[in-house]
Amino acid sequence: MASANTRRVGDGAGGAFQPYLDSLRQELQQRDPTLLSVAVALLAVLLTLVFWKFIWSRKSSQRAVLFVGLCDAGKTLLFVRLLTGRYRDTQTSITDSSAVYKVNNNRGNSLTLVDLPGHESLRLQFLDRFRSSARAVVFVVDSATIQREVKDVAEFLYQVLIDSMALKNAPSFLIACNKQDITMAKSAKLIQQLLEKELNTLRVTRSAAPSTLDSSSTAPAQLGKKGKEFEFSQLPLKLEFLECSAKGGRGDTGAADIQDLEKWLAKIA
Repeated sequence: MASANTRRVGDGAGGAFQPYLDSLRQELQQRDPTLLSVAVALLAVLLTLVFWKFIWSRKSSQRAVLFVGLCDAGKTLLFVRLLTGRYRDTQTSITDSSAVYKVNNNRGNSLTLVDLPGHESLRLQFLDRFRSSARAVVFVVDSATIQREVKDVAEFLYQVLIDSMALKNAPSFLIACNKQDITMAKSAKLIQQLLEKELNTLRVTRSAAPSTLDSSSTAPAQLGKKGKEFEFSQLPLKLEFLECSAKGGRGDTGAADIQDLEKWLAKIA
């Protein structure tokens, strides 16, 4: 499929440049046939490089996986674990980080993982910058603090969901319930219930307020079905929950419990 698309792009580009190529060929034929051959060969190589770069950048941008969530949810450590398999002390990010990740499947596919800042003053700014290129979104939740932070988590999740549904090609969506190694961590099922309840309350207040969405956006004014209690199953997104632990059950030296996350990434690649 990729090679067929490449030929179509190349053919269209060749047609656009053909009058100039013919003119150049005629001019050079009147002077030096050898110079003509060299010039045409160089021009062909240059055009090939330009169009391959365009195709590759377009393909890569459509395979970005955004890691989002509040500060201290564990996004950066998950990002590092996936890329290196090792533990590393992390700190609050103030900018994005990205790297190519080779998924664990038989096709040898790769994705571009993008770790976005979780600070309140930065997260929406960076989300807006990257959301149009998202192949998938991993919303990371701190399973140990979710009960006391559920309002803040739900407010950010609401915005991410609304933005995701506004896109023409809605990304795959995962809520990763991280830090399951902590004794007081809540299960993915309980976290889902907490978020559904909070989002149900939040959408009522948001739908009553004046819309801040762009007039050209096709996103709905609220999540879920009108007149019904909100459930994630009502969303027009492929959304899943899973449990994970970037730190692992044996502390800094232990292996991370991210197998389910790796399988999910392999599935959506």
